[in-house]
Amino acid sequence: MLLDQQVFNIIHGLANANGILDIVGVFFAQYAAYVLAIVAIFLIFKEKKWKKKIYFFSLASLSVILSRGIITEVIRFFYHSPRPFVALGFKPLLYDYAYSFPSGHMAAYVALSLAIFYLNKKAGYWFFGTTFLIGMARIFVGVHWPSDILGGVIIAILSFYLIKYLLFYSEKKEAPPQTE
Repeated sequence: MLLDQQVFNIIHGLANANGILDIVGVFFAQYAAYVLAIVAIFLIFKEKKWKKKIYFFSLASLSVILSRGIITEVIRFFYHSPRPFVALGFKPLLYDYAYSFPSGHMAAYVALSLAIFYLNKKAGYWFFGTTFLIGMARIFVGVHWPSDILGGVIIAILSFYLIKYLLFYSEKKEAPPQTE
């Protein structure tokens, strides 16, 4: 917890020092995720082959649903971690009222970034970069501890690879047998 708070203090310590930096931080913490979602939908539906389009849509949506909608919520149901602004008693740049651990934004957007990277490596790098900025901004505005961000990342990675395995396994299982 000490390292977690020290890293939080370094990142969040930059808040309220510069109005432009605060605006950029709030944008990435709150609104950049919408941009990623719209671009992801565009990239998936830009795919010409229907089978690939359905596969990537399934991979992205199921990974996000599992990581953000199921695993994150189950953890938050049983583990009640207060947000930094509640624990430390300060006014954040942005309010979020759910429990802190794990970061739902990271759980969703790392899973989405992995799916996009699997579809399009160049776009995937942009998604990872933007997702990294979202994570840092969530700490900057005072709504997440660094461990919340890391927890969300781990959940997203595990969820993505589980869904990828299940989709590959079901696709392989349904394929017609090879004849020589």
